[in-house]
Amino acid sequence: MNTKIAFPAIAAFLLLIMGGYFLVNPSYQKSIQAKYYYELGEYNEAYTLANEAFSLDVYNRMASTVMAQSKNSLRYVKYIDMAKEYMNKINEIAKHESITDADKAKIRLMCQIVIDSYVKLAPSVITDTELVKEAASYNKNFEQLLEKVNR
Repeated sequence: MNTKIAFPAIAAFLLLIMGGYFLVNPSYQKSIQAKYYYELGEYNEAYTLANEAFSLDVYNRMASTVMAQSKNSLRYVKYIDMAKEYMNKINEIAKHESITDADKAKIRLMCQIVIDSYVKLAPSVITDTELVKEAASYNKNFEQLLEKVNR
């Protein structure tokens, strides 16, 4: 057989076997599903599936990566939810006719909690940019609010 045909044929055959293994292996199937859910923004489901895939095969780098991405994105989601909750509480306080010193202290404390929590977030290149932007926006708003309350 001609070597110009033999080597590419062997390489194609090996790639076919590797691709088949990738699609048949339950760990990699769960990894693919986890990546799909991650791309949809369903980070809890993605983390669960990636964790299952990783427990099936600890050498599955795709599962490890999706699990880490999902965990990081869940931190951002949790931060954004906390910021929204505190902003709603602050808006309720702002509806009062006059804001007491105790109310100002509550607002300062809530702002400080949100700002300190933002510092603990660690964005990566693969973190959803919309989550990062939304978290940064909340952080900026709380910094401005804290500045106004401290005057």
